[in-house]
Amino acid sequence: MKRLAAYLTMLLLAACDGGLWNNPYPARDAGRSILYTAFTERPKHLDPAEAYSENEYAFLANIYAPPLQYHYLKRPYQLVPLAASEMPLVTYQDSQHHVLPDYAPKIAYSVYEIHIKPGMHYQPHPAFAKDEQGRPQYDHLAPAQLQGMHAPGDFLHSGTRVVTAADYAYQIRRLANPLLHAPIYGVMSEYILGFKDYAQALQDALKKNPEGHLDLAAYPLPGVEVVDDTTYRITIRGKYPQFAYWLAMPFFSPMPEEAERFYEQPGMKERNLTLDWWPVGSGPYYLSENNPNRRMVLTKNPYYDSEHYPSTGDAGDVEAGLLHDAGKMLPLTDRVVFTLEKETIPYWNKFLQGYYDASGISSDSFDQAVQVSTGGEASVSDEMRKKGITLSTSVATSTLYTGFNWLDPVVGGSSERARKLRQAISIAVDFEEFISIFANGRGVAAQSPIPPGIFGYREGKAGINPVVYDWVDGQPRRKPLSEAKRLLAEAGYPNGVDERTHQPLVINLDTTSSGAGEKSRLDWLRKQFNKINVQLVVRSTDYNRFQDKIRRGDTQMFYYGWNADYPDPENFLFLLDGAQGKVAHGGENASNYSNPEYDMLFEKMKNMENGPERLAIIDRMLEIIRNDAPWLWGYHPKNYVLQHSWLYNVKPNVMANNKLKYWRVDPKLRTRYQARWNQPVLLPLWLGGAALLAFVIWMWRALQKRDETR
Repeated sequence: MKRLAAYLTMLLLAACDGGLWNNPYPARDAGRSILYTAFTERPKHLDPAEAYSENEYAFLANIYAPPLQYHYLKRPYQLVPLAASEMPLVTYQDSQHHVLPDYAPKIAYSVYEIHIKPGMHYQPHPAFAKDEQGRPQYDHLAPAQLQGMHAPGDFLHSGTRVVTAADYAYQIRRLANPLLHAPIYGVMSEYILGFKDYAQALQDALKKNPEGHLDLAAYPLPGVEVVDDTTYRITIRGKYPQFAYWLAMPFFSPMPEEAERFYEQPGMKERNLTLDWWPVGSGPYYLSENNPNRRMVLTKNPYYDSEHYPSTGDAGDVEAGLLHDAGKMLPLTDRVVFTLEKETIPYWNKFLQGYYDASGISSDSFDQAVQVSTGGEASVSDEMRKKGITLSTSVATSTLYTGFNWLDPVVGGSSERARKLRQAISIAVDFEEFISIFANGRGVAAQSPIPPGIFGYREGKAGINPVVYDWVDGQPRRKPLSEAKRLLAEAGYPNGVDERTHQPLVINLDTTSSGAGEKSRLDWLRKQFNKINVQLVVRSTDYNRFQDKIRRGDTQMFYYGWNADYPDPENFLFLLDGAQGKVAHGGENASNYSNPEYDMLFEKMKNMENGPERLAIIDRMLEIIRNDAPWLWGYHPKNYVLQHSWLYNVKPNVMANNKLKYWRVDPKLRTRYQARWNQPVLLPLWLGGAALLAFVIWMWRALQKRDETR
């Protein structure tokens, strides 16, 4: 009895020691420079030649260091050197490789000469370990020597070495490796000189010796030349200024050949010791823990000393405290811990408890987190403000739209009848209302395919679509329904009835949407058409069948969207280029839209440098497609991010995936808030313990009395 009472007392005293019972992290990490975040889906690839998804780049962009990156603070988005010591020097050549001036009308080749910073080093890794004679420590390992080895950190020795221009050239060669299936090979094969022939040579070598080592350096690739240890050149067919944007992606990061040799050894793949699981980079962090079913950890690369926090930004950045760390060595945190969170509610609750430093906002949590003023401005709710939580927003470089099929005899084509019908529908479908109802206000109604932050997007009156909007009191205002009905009547459908057949006008929308949530959206869309007495029939199907319909042109209207590969207007305006027609050419122009003047202007504009001449051409192109109305322009989604008061330097940058190196935490402040928000409520425990103790005492006495009466 005394022993049980002692145990209960110890339990109750333990409840008073100030510890946080719900803390998901080890006590030894308290007060350390660690950024805590989450991921919702395991990355499929971590090899920079194969990865292309956003959830993969969340890791890779912080592990690898391509030549260029996006300036963290400046808008519109602009490229700046990362591993390069300066922006690439571009020279133009004719078909005989004679140098041409930039303004030459016919350019056969563009040569990008890239100088990398000297003295950059790779992360610590056993592939670089050397023995006393300077030979690779872990070369020619036997499978038996890999017992107990499941991560690079399991090897006793590691090393590093200087990054060279040859490493960048080697990675470009890897993009053509038939064993890797690089998603950008198709694009690059059209531009990098000799890339197709090089890939064919690798393919032929693989057929001759399927089990042998594929020596990437054994075959010529004229489009990639190593000049010296810090200089290499890439030769591109024609003039393609957008190629510089690709140089900011992990595809063009350096790859040490010895890392591939290390992982190619027998027995490695069976232990997940591969580049696709354990990347080897020269960026600010390296992957020190990879358990994609639980958590993944990035640790500061101890050899990373080539980059500092930017010293300039946009207007207002100084006042926002975004330049307080100007000039400091990056990264600003020692570790980044990613925890797998498949459900939004646990993610949100841990953020509110202070166990995640930043969080997005799901629809379920929106009303708790954000309040929207009558003017449409969003700010944190009073509950969030009391916790010191702030809100950052940014418009995504994405466009969600509804397309008309240009090949359809009713809604398609360049006839005045079809054009006015499309214009009438464009006015009737109120995307401001859609954003308010279904996106919690998180979006901007689109005026064209080009989203904010991209060259060619205009603010204010100059940027509105005059077919759909009027400019009233300094704001765009959607035209009244009377204008839509007038256009509908002029198109030959007065009050929604075809004057030729005297039948109601019926339009079909193809979609993959299903489920209760989508039903309400589709019901809303039907009501938009009903406002002008047009019947909308929704034809839902599975994804594969929907894609088949798009490829065949077997639609009238359809839902679609586009996320920017890079922040250039070409990457949006090509979606309406006739040469990209889905049915005729298998391109990305799913509407099959065709306008000879637009196509001619696109060819002229697509490879121009940004400037007044290019902007004037874009203005005319937008005028054409606004009048032709091949899309309901839809909206550009808006990203919302909440951050705690101990997290600094957060500025949304939808193009940069390597933003973690700029973020800084105050771990002491975080610990204080966590303690304040997560103290256990002890009264029920005390009461329960006291009740249990009383019961035990009563039972003990009852048993004693029973024994005494025997």
